[in-house]
Amino acid sequence: MNWKTTFAPLSVNASDTLPELMLTHLDSWGAITMVGADKKNYLQGQVTCNVVTLTAEQSIFGAHCDAKGKVWSVFRLFHHRDGYAMFQPKSAIEAELRELKKYAIFSKVEIAESPDIALGVIGKQAQAYIDRLSDAQGDVRAIDGGTAVRISEQRWLLLVNEQTAEQLATNTDATRVDAALWTRFDIEDAIPVIERADQNEHIPQAVNVQAVDGISFTKGCYTGQETVARAKYRGINKRAMYIVSGNVTTPLSDSDAHEMERSVGENWRSAGRLMAHYTFADNTAIGLIVLPNNLEQGTELRLTAQPSTRWTIQPLPYSLDDE
Repeated sequence: MNWKTTFAPLSVNASDTLPELMLTHLDSWGAITMVGADKKNYLQGQVTCNVVTLTAEQSIFGAHCDAKGKVWSVFRLFHHRDGYAMFQPKSAIEAELRELKKYAIFSKVEIAESPDIALGVIGKQAQAYIDRLSDAQGDVRAIDGGTAVRISEQRWLLLVNEQTAEQLATNTDATRVDAALWTRFDIEDAIPVIERADQNEHIPQAVNVQAVDGISFTKGCYTGQETVARAKYRGINKRAMYIVSGNVTTPLSDSDAHEMERSVGENWRSAGRLMAHYTFADNTAIGLIVLPNNLEQGTELRLTAQPSTRWTIQPLPYSLDDE
């Protein structure tokens, strides 16, 4: 049996108790790797985060923008083997790789899409599981076959070669779940995500990159810095990414775009597209969406394709201030 087919959906409600140890194959996620003598300086001049201060035991968020400050990619950056890995949705990698390589000819650096496989470890026993793979204590640890990265108290990412991935997936007592559950926790943690459909649409602050410490306002120049700085010091950004929740008449599919509308008096106006979503067993759902940051509290939303639904904005797990 192909180990990649052994991960099954886990039908749960928001309040249900989850298995204490779960493993998932993050088949829609990947990484760009960067190696070479100039990797640190080259990346420092391209992205919003401070690459120079990143230690081998840390991971940080960052964004890569075009010259106008629009985001090509939001990624989690960490040391991986002999270089860096920029973990992000696979759908964003083709365009991001092209843009990231534009000026690489002038530097001693090799930039490529990683062949490694991403696994997610989830649950109360996730930390103990990782401790069995490595004696290290940091949030980023070298393990056999790749790297383990702490995402939150109960989530770790494993970026490993295929042989190691197969070994871990076939020799485990963990409950094998599909990647939808990982998306649920990304939504609940309001982790910025840019898929292909959202590339070149938003500035970093519109998807809360500053709120997850993904922007350094004291580092040197990088592509798009002028716009990012103006958004902070002149208040030009009028949008933010929010968690929304509500009911669905049919579960939300991954293959379709899900547009939303917001109430304006007795009318409805286009609000945008869900960037990520998760449907619970009781036909309630949660998602991430970029909205105007001055909406009145209690503004109602609905799915355009399911007009009888009603959704509301939920509290974020962090402040949107960039101080």
